[in-house]
Amino acid sequence: MPDQTEDSPAQLTNHKVKYKKPLQRACNEKNDKGKFCGGHLKRWYYTVDVVEQSCGDAQQAYGDNGEVYRCEHCKTLYLPAADEPRGKNVAGVGKLSIFGVTVVPKTPAAAAPAAGAEEK
Repeated sequence: MPDQTEDSPAQLTNHKVKYKKPLQRACNEKNDKGKFCGGHLKRWYYTVDVVEQSCGDAQQAYGDNGEVYRCEHCKTLYLPAADEPRGKNVAGVGKLSIFGVTVVPKTPAAAAPAAGAEEK
């Protein structure tokens, strides 16, 4: 394995591995011309990937349930940042939705006279 620094994870034999920045959603790997890949990072379940099962080095390095993200274009692997919440999607925690939540009804208005009825 090549030498590793504090800011780069241990490299696998068949995969390039990087650390994901907090809330990073796109690949920042550069190609041979110096352009960014820009592929979406998606959670990679390597235990069910048929191609990875023949290789097996990701499962050997990260166990059966490791949290690993993979670029959809260049297939670079990204490990989650240390200060990022675990188990969330790549886009982050997100906003809470009001759909499906019981909303407290508005307070009833003061009793108004019925339509057509006049006060005298």
